[in-house]
Amino acid sequence: MNTEETAGTEEARTGETGTGETGTGETGTRGTGREAVGREEAGTERVSRVAVVTGAGSGIGRAVAVELLRAGWSVALAGRRPEPLQETAARVPGAASLAVRTDVSRPEDVAALFAAAVERFGRVDLLFNNAGTFGPGGVPVEDLSYDAWRHVVDVNLNGAFLCAQAAYRQMKEQDPQGGRIINNGSISAHAPRPHSVAYTATKHALTGLTKSLSLDGRPYRIAVGQIDIGNAATDMTAGMQTGALQANGEVVPEPVMDVADVARTVRHMAELPLDANVQFATVLATTMPFVGRG
Repeated sequence: MNTEETAGTEEARTGETGTGETGTGETGTRGTGREAVGREEAGTERVSRVAVVTGAGSGIGRAVAVELLRAGWSVALAGRRPEPLQETAARVPGAASLAVRTDVSRPEDVAALFAAAVERFGRVDLLFNNAGTFGPGGVPVEDLSYDAWRHVVDVNLNGAFLCAQAAYRQMKEQDPQGGRIINNGSISAHAPRPHSVAYTATKHALTGLTKSLSLDGRPYRIAVGQIDIGNAATDMTAGMQTGALQANGEVVPEPVMDVADVARTVRHMAELPLDANVQFATVLATTMPFVGRG
């Protein structure tokens, strides 16, 4: 498995559940086409900047969601399973969070996610477009099924587009106008690992999506950037330290970095004024085999 990002496993595809806003301390259920669960205070008054984080139930998505919640953001958590999102929200007790079950490859689910976020928090200031999947790891291109290829494309590329489109529509129309989209790319957007054709192709495509959205967002104060991550330490990358397949066919242990450093980088990008933008950022374990020839 590629462990360049730990963003988006299958959890990143769909929604989980999380606690809601500081206030009543009660647990409620929202119906928006998909279920949203949270502790909510009455009303929809905006009390902080608002983020939507996909793939918030694990890995990089969880780390970024927790970082934003601790910094006072209101965060809509998206992922596929209730329990991991509850765990994410519980790491910042009393923070303003909302969870919406969402399959990012389904347009109706994405629409419901953003409708729930706006209904609860009043606007969207940030999308961390993090959901993704590596697909079947270690499968040579000649053996990769079309269904497996299509699944990776649906989640990593189509899902990223659908979420960005929904965020773009909201940011364009809201008052004050504008917001920021940060796409989770990968160092695989620059150089592939062996047997990663679907993943690598979608991450290269995501770079094109980032550039195009960034250009089209200029008139509406929508800033769009991308973070390319290498070997962040999460459950997904545990195997990296015991050995990862290299281009020369060897299996070699690789260094990892603290996922909290990724989260802090995303928050820095997110909290810039809208007249400043980190277009592309690369954050990686310092001595991992990426720069140079290994």
